[in-house]
Amino acid sequence: MSDTLKDSLQADLTTAMKARDELRSATLRMVLTAVRGEEVAGKSARTLSDEEVVAVLQREAKKRREAAEAYDGAGRTEQAERERAELGVVETYLPTPLTDDELAALVDDAVLVATSEGLTGMGAMGAVMSSLKGKVAGRADGKRLSGAVRARLQG
Repeated sequence: MSDTLKDSLQADLTTAMKARDELRSATLRMVLTAVRGEEVAGKSARTLSDEEVVAVLQREAKKRREAAEAYDGAGRTEQAERERAELGVVETYLPTPLTDDELAALVDDAVLVATSEGLTGMGAMGAVMSSLKGKVAGRADGKRLSGAVRARLQG
């Protein structure tokens, strides 16, 4: 059987538990719980693909970022630091994010294709976004992508 991302998470949890690494153990347990929850959601239980596990990891990373910001805003620096530490663990399993230059190059190419097909304005925005979704999946979030596309189309 091939080694999936979920298998890697499970193996790393076992290693962290043996090493008594509380932060890593707790974070991996939380991630695996989210993965299992996603697997049993819906009408029938199924095993998630690596891409779906990455999507779960991205959601968990976003939760950690938002929680850290909320704790900072409330003056609870200790909890904010814990959330950032958990975020660091989750990010080790995510694909390397696109740099601004890499994202800009992908957006430029997609905009050229869309404009050569005669699309302008929001029609071009939709076409560019849909053509790039698969290419940047896991490497740039939708907010960052839409901002780059909008900036490119406006100027």
